[in-house]
This record gives sequence, structure tokens and C-alpha cells, in this order.
Amino acid sequence: MSDMKEKVVLITGASSGIGRATAEAFAAKGAHAVVAARRKEELDKLVTSIEAIGAKASAIKTDVSIAMDVEQMVEHTIEVFGGLDYAINNAGIEGKLNGITEITEDEWDQVLDINLKGIFLCMKYEAKAMLNLGHPGAIVNIGSVNSFLGFPTGSPYVTSKHGLIGLTSSVSAELGPQGIRVNLLCPGVTDTPMHHRLRGIVGDDLYDQGLLPKVHLQRAGLPEEIAKAIVFLCSNDSSYITGSTLIADGGFTLTL
Repeated sequence: MSDMKEKVVLITGASSGIGRATAEAFAAKGAHAVVAARRKEELDKLVTSIEAIGAKASAIKTDVSIAMDVEQMVEHTIEVFGGLDYAINNAGIEGKLNGITEITEDEWDQVLDINLKGIFLCMKYEAKAMLNLGHPGAIVNIGSVNSFLGFPTGSPYVTSKHGLIGLTSSVSAELGPQGIRVNLLCPGVTDTPMHHRLRGIVGDDLYDQGLLPKVHLQRAGLPEEIAKAIVFLCSNDSSYITGSTLIADGGFTLTL
């Protein structure tokens, strides 16, 4: 895989799970990482961990649903490390699971604001910075198998993840001629805090006997495995891949 030494990566939703693992994966390859999320204490711990392996990192508290926060996040990246080569738009929430007749407008807006509008805002300012810097870059948005599949009581989450397919494809068509690649990575069942919360809701029996048997590999993925796919999509090894959706789900969607 191509050398990423001293490249600059910006990762949202980096305080735990896939985001944290992705920051660590880029740092292991020598990249400078800016990690962003709403939980600053967790970000500071991540920075300490990255610096312990001799890499450079900086944390900034960010709510991706707020345009000013996102703009400041990108400006911080340029100020601290002087560039922006890769952007990983990973921040997302599952929201409250509820039937369509019971979901409140506020609950709907919260999920869409973070999961869909948040990625729009991130790409808006990330692309502007990359274009101003005048060199190619790569953006990876994080979707889900629910970018294709619905499930009961999950309409806000599913809608937000479906929307990322169109958003990614459209922005790829716009930025591709200017050297910026944009792709969507869709993880399946992954051992993250979000999926532990899901397990708590559906129960161990349904999770172990109903969900996992549908995964060809018969297990949940690890955040580190998803991170490797993200790093690949940013590397020169994927130089002819843009506007695409890569599914990393252990074969889950093929059984449905």
C-alpha cells in the first residue's frame, strides 16, 4: 500500500469505534491526524495514544451538524498541519428507534442533521480546502448496510444512510475532474459501541441467532478491519476508484 508518511487526514466521529480505529490506522502509516467529535476528553486520550507511537495528532471538538463548527474544524486542520489530503466523514448516530407514527419531528431532524447534513457540510468545507490547496485528495464517507436495507423502527437512520449514496455519487462527479476522489464505505455488523447498544435493544438471542448467522463469516467485524478498507480507499492503490460504494459486511447483504 502507498506510503502515507506526513499526509494529513481529518476524521470525524473519532472518539470511539470505527473513527478511532481509522485514526490509529492512518497514524501507523505515518500520517498526521486531526480527530474530531463531540467528546473532547475521548479525543484527547486518542491523541495521547497516537503520539505514543511517534505520530502527530490534534483534537478538536466538533458538532458536524453546525456549519461554523465544521468550518473551524477544517481551518484547524490547515493551521496545525498545513494541508488536507484525506477526509473521513464518519460521525453518525442511530437515533431513537421508533415506529413511523411515533417518531417526533425533533428525533427525525437530529438523525438527519448529523448523518446526512453533517456529511454535506463536511464535504463542502473539505473540498473547498482541497481545491484551494491545489492538489488531489480523497474523501471517504461512512454509510452502512442500511444504505441499502431498511429495518422496522429505523426510518430516520435508514433514510440518512440511503441519502449518502446519492450525495457521494453526485459530489464524486463534481470533484473527480479536479482530482478529488469521493467514495462511500458501508460497514455491516461491527463491534462498536453503536452495535453494542443495538444488541441491548434487540436482545442477545435475536442478535446471536437471528443476525450473526446471516453474516457469511459468522461474526461481527472489527473496527480495525473497517479502518483498513478506509485507508485503502484513500491510498494510491485505489487511484481509479471514485463515486463507488464499497461494502465491508462479511457477506451479510448477500444473504438477504
